[in-house]
Amino acid sequence: MRASDLPIKYRLMMKAYRWRRIEPVPAALLRQPLASARVAIVTSAGLVVRGEPPFDLARRGGDPSFRLIPDAAAPADLEIHHRSEAFDRTGLARDLNVAFPRDVLAELARAGSIGSVAARHVSFMGSITAPGRLIRESAPEAAAVLHADRVDVALLVPV
Repeated sequence: MRASDLPIKYRLMMKAYRWRRIEPVPAALLRQPLASARVAIVTSAGLVVRGEPPFDLARRGGDPSFRLIPDAAAPADLEIHHRSEAFDRTGLARDLNVAFPRDVLAELARAGSIGSVAARHVSFMGSITAPGRLIRESAPEAAAVLHADRVDVALLVPV
């Protein structure tokens, strides 16, 4: 889909949005073969385990918090709390792997392409238009959780 395919209200919003420029972060080198690495998913689909506190969809600028998703959580136990009206949930409703490719990681682990799948994954809410607190607080906290879980690779799945 191209921006010109979007409804006029979204094209106008994108035109008025104050885009931020950030300096690229140097890539981290993997210190071991991928075949022995533990991999976790970091998604911005706004996934929450049913019964846990949802993301605050009304928070101005977006909810910068994150949720931990156990690898064993069944797809039926996950709810989508993405705040953007422009987010097309059709593909995600058909196959959760679109935004949370846990089944793909499990296949890669079985094939020996990766070492293992992490016990927990991280979910952020998408469409965060005020990312300051996310950058300063939430992202480092999520990284600390993954580090404590001995995760070697984070598979970023932006939605």
